[in-house]
Amino acid sequence: MEVGSIALQNELDNLASAGRVGVISLATDFNIENDLRQLFPQNVASFTSRVRNYNPLTIDNLRRMEPRIQEVADTILPGTTLDVVIYACTSGTIAIGEQRIADLIQAHHPDTKVTNPVTAALAAFERLNIKRVSILTPYTQAVNQDVAAFFSTVGIEVLNIVGFDFEDDTAMTFISPNDITHAAIQACHPDADAVFISCTALRATTVIHDIEAAINKPVLSSNQVLAWHTLALLHYPKNIKGFGLLLDQHLPLNL
Repeated sequence: MEVGSIALQNELDNLASAGRVGVISLATDFNIENDLRQLFPQNVASFTSRVRNYNPLTIDNLRRMEPRIQEVADTILPGTTLDVVIYACTSGTIAIGEQRIADLIQAHHPDTKVTNPVTAALAAFERLNIKRVSILTPYTQAVNQDVAAFFSTVGIEVLNIVGFDFEDDTAMTFISPNDITHAAIQACHPDADAVFISCTALRATTVIHDIEAAINKPVLSSNQVLAWHTLALLHYPKNIKGFGLLLDQHLPLNL
């Protein structure tokens, strides 16, 4: 038997030429990967690792993820440069803290930009000059109190916050987009500058445009703002059509 080598005739392909994005999703999240596939252009690729989380969804249980985030970050394409890493949990970011999450991820990816739904939402609020919001979530009233308190502390006036009272993260994904549409329209306060739909598990991405048409205001969702902020960090040069005003009109953005 002969054993040999053969030379390549071509240069190695430049896969994900516009960006490589690491995603730390919840172990129970049924939705984030599907949404990002829709929201990202074909030349931006995402690579997911999952962090163990626990039901019921409470602030204390969300904090139990913190010790595992650094380890999970190290499992996303080890040895390969990532342009951005996403921590994909809105309420988890509020429970653990934006900077703490960034520090844990950058322990293994020191030169990589980091985002999460909260950081992304605040950047989107600033971009669209949003000061007063209505918030729709799948969470319980106890979690919603912490969500509203957080946004209030960073200067966003929460006019109202309503939730579907779910404690099971996986079950949240099975909420119908029709129910999300109806609830978001009902939740929109007359004085709100925008509606924010919180939670990466909610299938809000495909109905943002319809809700905006109904309320004549911007609608932001966790996964939409994540995609927008990630593309902004990548200096992506084109708008993304079909997922609301933010992606339709507010790329590129120099960050």
